Amino acid sequence: MILEVAIFDIVPGQEAAFEAQFAQAELIISQAKGYVRHELQRGIETDHKYVLLVRWETLEDHTEGFRQSPLFGQWRALIGSFFATPPAVEHFRLISER
Repeated sequence: MILEVAIFDIVPGQEAAFEAQFAQAELIISQAKGYVRHELQRGIETDHKYVLLVRWETLEDHTEGFRQSPLFGQWRALIGSFFATPPAVEHFRLISER
């Protein structure tokens, strides 16, 4: 399983609108092949920053399957206008867990 970590810097003052649109966007991403689950967390010190954690079965399910599908366009259309800067996205594999 792969963990996608995406950091969203949202335009200040647009947090509530972003969260409302994300409620619709999460319905889209959850339809993608290889999607397992996700969580969205909001920053405490910087409240316009969010971290999206998405579990995928494989890296390709995200990078090729979702990112190159019509679902990604729908997803991005819902939340992309709220980004102050392009999201930083990296992928991780589990080494240890308790």
